[in-house]
Amino acid sequence: MASAAVSVSSARSASRPRPVVGNGLLGSAHRFLVPVLILIVWQALDSLGWINSRLMPSPVMVAEAFWQLLVTGQLLTNLWVSLVRVMVGLGIGVVLGVVFGLFAGLSRFGENTVDSTLQMVRTLPHLALIPLFILWFGIGETPKIALIALGSVFPIYLNLFAGIRAVDRKIIEAASTLDLTRSEIIWNVILPGALPSFLVGLRYAVGIAWLTLVVAEQVNANSGIGYLVMNARDFLETDVIFVGLIIYAILGLTTDQMVRAIERRALVWRPSFVGPQQVNRGIV
Repeated sequence: MASAAVSVSSARSASRPRPVVGNGLLGSAHRFLVPVLILIVWQALDSLGWINSRLMPSPVMVAEAFWQLLVTGQLLTNLWVSLVRVMVGLGIGVVLGVVFGLFAGLSRFGENTVDSTLQMVRTLPHLALIPLFILWFGIGETPKIALIALGSVFPIYLNLFAGIRAVDRKIIEAASTLDLTRSEIIWNVILPGALPSFLVGLRYAVGIAWLTLVVAEQVNANSGIGYLVMNARDFLETDVIFVGLIIYAILGLTTDQMVRAIERRALVWRPSFVGPQQVNRGIV
């Protein structure tokens, strides 16, 4: 009896999840370790005079420039303009990508109608179309939003199309035995199956939207973070340039994390989905 109790106890202890180094607050702190070390080394090199502060301002100088722009209101005003451009352009791109993806993914007729044309347009570097867009739409907001929409439509289309076509045929056949209509099969089977691919495409689209904004705001712009950076370049204000670059990086990371949060909530039904709880238990 004693040996049996010992074996049961050992089996229970073996089945318990072992703590993994990096969980909780320690894991969160570990994520910021390398950036903090980079800032410390960067500031130390500047204090020792080993780098040119004119070309490479120290973190303290960048922080002072950030605070000055914040106090004067320039930062928030231009930041709002950039956010509006990205939201409008990305929204248009997502809508068009979903429409084209559904049209081509759900029918051979749709694929034959739009896929070849979209693939040809996709191979064109959309940033190279800036001069043409300026000729077509002028120098206002339209060419900037149009470039963002054009750049973000293709990741949505390609991933949604691939996700629809990757849905297991056996699942569709099983659903058809339940006397479901085509619309019900699409809504309840095909679209949920394609959702993971769509979210991957959305993450790509968000990144491309910010990349396009960086370039678009440096061409005939009178507002936005890109305009702030270009204006600082003319006056050799490298600390302001660094502020703009850091803001772009933070905005890109924030929007990507937002999409990942949506992904965690929308895909909890998938058995193969690895959520944060599983990661904390040591599943890598």
